[in-house]
Amino acid sequence: MILGKTKNSINIRNISSSKLLTKSPPGALYYNNNNSSINNMTRLNQLKYNNYSSFIPADKLSQKDLNQKAIETEYAVRGLIPIKAEELREKLKNHPDSLPFKEIINANIGNPQQLKQKPLTFYRSILSILQNPKLLESDEFSKDVKTRSKILLNKIGSLGAYSHSQGVPYIREQVAHFITKRDNGVPAHPENIYLTGGASDAVKSVFEVLLDGTKESGVLIPIPQYPLYTAQITLKNATPISYYLNESDNWSTNPEEIENLVLDSKKFGIKPKILVVINPGNPTGAILSKSHIEDILTIAAKYGIVVIADEVYQENIFEGKFHSFKEVLADLQNKHGDLYDNVQLVSLHSTSKGVTGECGQRGGYMECIGFKPEVHEIFLKLASISLCSVVSGQALVELMVNPPKKGDESYELDQKERLSLHESYKFKANSLYDKFSSLENIEVLKPQGAMYLFPQIFLTPGMINRAKELNLKPDEYYCLELLQHTGICVVPGSGFGQVEGTFHVRTTFLPPGDEWIDQWAQFHKDFFKKYHN
Repeated sequence: MILGKTKNSINIRNISSSKLLTKSPPGALYYNNNNSSINNMTRLNQLKYNNYSSFIPADKLSQKDLNQKAIETEYAVRGLIPIKAEELREKLKNHPDSLPFKEIINANIGNPQQLKQKPLTFYRSILSILQNPKLLESDEFSKDVKTRSKILLNKIGSLGAYSHSQGVPYIREQVAHFITKRDNGVPAHPENIYLTGGASDAVKSVFEVLLDGTKESGVLIPIPQYPLYTAQITLKNATPISYYLNESDNWSTNPEEIENLVLDSKKFGIKPKILVVINPGNPTGAILSKSHIEDILTIAAKYGIVVIADEVYQENIFEGKFHSFKEVLADLQNKHGDLYDNVQLVSLHSTSKGVTGECGQRGGYMECIGFKPEVHEIFLKLASISLCSVVSGQALVELMVNPPKKGDESYELDQKERLSLHESYKFKANSLYDKFSSLENIEVLKPQGAMYLFPQIFLTPGMINRAKELNLKPDEYYCLELLQHTGICVVPGSGFGQVEGTFHVRTTFLPPGDEWIDQWAQFHKDFFKKYHN
């Protein structure tokens, strides 16, 4: 017999067989008849029935049988503390009075609609029609909603059908228009844009193409960083190269340190292939200045390192100005001739953030510029293996980059909803910042953007020792105590990386109201008072 007939499969021959079947579909199990009085399938059936009571069942898979890199991978945003939070949520559901709080407050992840944020009316109206085109006959929707829905239905077809693997061409054109306008006329081209299942799938795709599964491949990541990156580095068996953000200087980058890391890595046989930048920062909430972006692009140009610019929070700006890496790179290319023409840049955006907040819809895009055509071919091949990203998510990308315009019937309501959400984010960010600033044993920088604060907690030796007794990291201990006393779920800074000897927590400011902020403040006071006493 032969097991499979694909290019890389192993052929297994039955000793009694004189030939192999050659015209059967690959990947199946086949038997030759060889004109025997009892064909092989009958023999197989006899063998099966005769041995029901005479074999020893095989064991189930255990961890030793699995991909060890998957076992080593960690993702703090849904790690120890969030898992415990879900256990307490179930306990509250079954025994409402069993805990000193009434609900779990999920401040561990930027998931706006989980925290009662209403979706934008324009988005959901059009998605409703795309899912059920019969609604075009309804009087419920405005004229511009129906017009946009008809355009998308014409360009997409059914949401239930696969699209082009790179994404619906029309939607990629709209993304290119958005980027060109955002970057003050720097042109973007649809062929460089890939529609993805959120920014996370874009990161996975880039890592899949650029990392070869060996420790000799290095990835420069900021510390603190979003745990997606360390998880993907572990899965790809690459080497993380950590560059530390300067907390005392609003989490700025140090180009001299980054360049020294590049040079030192090469001495150890590690080739830095990717440099990750998150701007605005997650978990820090800081925004990089134009000069810092120029420094990073200069290092990329000098050493041939691909830059991943994670810019999913580009609409969440409260203080300062957002500069896209694409626009800054174009400026450098104009000023310095061909010195920067070989820079390879991947920029990411997502429908999960901004004021869109459609995390579960999994819409996003990446723009890949500066790559040779042969590299684009590999990006497209990998996209083709997945067939396409979620088509409803692609439609949301079009709505994100092409909202209602002045004069459209939906414009005023859409602007009102967007402004309300943005002002709400800013107000809650400042409220949480002000509360932390009033407390002892905690320091925090005022957030400029994104959805998070990353305060430093000055834990005492007694707290650190108690954590060790419980086999916890000190910041894990603080977060676990916070959860068990208040129901507030946040993430320890150790899950994002931090300077050794410092302890942080990452929290969103998305939960509604301010009661939970006051509860956290009271817990913090009581926690330190307990150890002081």
